Amino acid sequence: MHLVVCAKQIPDPETPASAFRIDAATNRVVPAPGLPLVLSQFDGIAAEAALRIKEGGTGHKITVISLGEEQAAAAIKQVLAMGADEGVLLRDAAFEDGDSHTTATALAAAIRKLGDVDVVCCGRQAADWDMGQVGLILAELLDWPVAPLAQSVEAVAGGVRVRRGVGDGFETIETSTPAVVTVSNELGTPRYPRLPQIMAAAKKPIVTWGATDLGLDPAKLGAAGRRLVLERLALPTKGGNVRLIEGDTPAEQAAALVAQLRADRVL
Repeated sequence: MHLVVCAKQIPDPETPASAFRIDAATNRVVPAPGLPLVLSQFDGIAAEAALRIKEGGTGHKITVISLGEEQAAAAIKQVLAMGADEGVLLRDAAFEDGDSHTTATALAAAIRKLGDVDVVCCGRQAADWDMGQVGLILAELLDWPVAPLAQSVEAVAGGVRVRRGVGDGFETIETSTPAVVTVSNELGTPRYPRLPQIMAAAKKPIVTWGATDLGLDPAKLGAAGRRLVLERLALPTKGGNVRLIEGDTPAEQAAALVAQLRADRVL
């Protein structure tokens, strides 16, 4: 089985909002200089799902794909250090400033170019924009079935079995391959590579493909092909209005709270 993991490099989610500013003229987020870039946490979990399948059988291979600038190779190397076999970096000026659809278009073309892919594992969403669209659009473009929000994934004869949460419990579904699976954080914490694995990852192959390599029209990629219109970006504002409820006993405090809520026409 050939598995593909889609990996995105993002600004560290632990970074405070004060480290960013908004360029109103271009409607873009401008991070502070030196801000660390990391593998999106949900994509790390997707990699863990693929690695568990690989360890559960023989003859399995994992390819990790990332779209971005040269530094995005670091996200690929992290998944290679976890245990993936080879990497593909999609790098081209034509890919810049795209949206979920243009990203999925490039990823779909790369998966077709690989040619023998059975399962694509994506994170349920990226931890920067939190849209959760790329995996679903990717399945549509490939015309493959999709199993979203998987809490566990295992290979079965002719396909994969996925356990996922639903509104009133859990359900287990099976689908034939090729298929796309979006993996939820309930699958568990991704493994942390040890030093020998990190050193070995440096020797694993990473190829770079651009729009021409994928046979794609630049007019349908990046800023030229995006379908999402971004109207405005703004930093979150913080504020609050706190009132202290007086009373010598809990009963007095409760009565004062009820009186205040009635005065505010909440009750």
